Amino acid sequence: MGFSICFSAGGGRATLFQNGRTACEILSDASRTTVRLWTDFSDKPLTLASLSVPGEPVRLLLYSCRIELYLHGELADEEWPCGNYLLTEQSRFEGDFAPELCPLSDPEPTRLPDVIRAGLSPEELRLPGVNIGDCMPYAEENDPTGRYHLFYLYDRHHHASKWRLGAHQWAHASTADFKTWDAHPMAVEITEGWEGSICTGSVCRAGDRWYAWYAVRMADRSPARITYAVSEDCIHFRKCGSYFSMPEGYEPTSARDPMVFRLDGVYHMFVTTSRCSDGSGCLAHLVNGKMAVDGWRDAGVVLAWAELCTPEDPARLRQPECPDYFRMGDYWYLVFSIGGKARYGYAKEPFGPWTFPAENGIPCGSVPKSAVLPGTGRRIFVGFEGEGGYGGRLRAAEAFGNPDGTLRFAPPI
Repeated sequence: MGFSICFSAGGGRATLFQNGRTACEILSDASRTTVRLWTDFSDKPLTLASLSVPGEPVRLLLYSCRIELYLHGELADEEWPCGNYLLTEQSRFEGDFAPELCPLSDPEPTRLPDVIRAGLSPEELRLPGVNIGDCMPYAEENDPTGRYHLFYLYDRHHHASKWRLGAHQWAHASTADFKTWDAHPMAVEITEGWEGSICTGSVCRAGDRWYAWYAVRMADRSPARITYAVSEDCIHFRKCGSYFSMPEGYEPTSARDPMVFRLDGVYHMFVTTSRCSDGSGCLAHLVNGKMAVDGWRDAGVVLAWAELCTPEDPARLRQPECPDYFRMGDYWYLVFSIGGKARYGYAKEPFGPWTFPAENGIPCGSVPKSAVLPGTGRRIFVGFEGEGGYGGRLRAAEAFGNPDGTLRFAPPI
């Protein structure tokens, strides 16, 4: 059962108890309102906060998988719970004021319009209190709409939401010129308490459907679940409800960032993980003859980061994150990030051997990935620039291929 908690800002402190345990704590002074909520999943509370003024109406909505804090009817903060709230209708109040507590049911799913905000600047695309995290561009070179789709991790609290699991979801926007953007409905949301975070992934088209592949970071720290959401219009996605975890030989809990593509009639997936044999971070290579959750087979490692490092390098066991993969001219390119910094290798053959130039950084913020702006042939990378921690604002850079396989970059004017 969920609840609605209503009160006026600036009233002081109120604590709600259930069976001798603190279930909710509210502190609202002359400038700020902070709410702490407990569930049976953790001894630590979830915290929501916002600037406020005395007398301002505050409403807290506690749904099964989401918590929303509203001030004057505007969404001010969010959190994502796991387990059951300690609150009940019989919870006892103590303090300077008594909030109004009412039962609340989860809202019925509704189909939102294709565009929920139009004609936005890059700064307007980012909502107040929200950070743009890992970016996952997708586009089709011959798309008659000319739209470059950007899926990105919607972040609050700089990766600290849901007891620092992240609680990320896939937000979605598109542009035709990198000057104005349209915001679309959330592509993949947290809809289950056990979903600690909807991690980075990729979009791949098969026939007349689009598949958004991602890994779920589990709230109980069990092996990550790799899955997809499917769409008939590349706007409205629905989860397939089936999952798989990494095959034997790979560390399963931290597996994430599936990059899925089709080549020569076979579907390929690169996954961030580590080899159990030596603990080194790698990009596992899985293959499948069909676009499905079942049937993925291990094809070895497409990249082992430790093999590119010296034995003394303290970063040699780190995992290469957020892979990107594409062909430009005569070369194939593999992009990955270490500690947020993107690097690339190039090869004459689809899966290497890779050449890594001495200067192989991508000047596009953290963990950038790319797509081709339809109708132009221009490959544009998008990443994020952190502000105060994980997540921040968009960064973009256009890539140009040199005859020797190296890349050069410039702002996407």
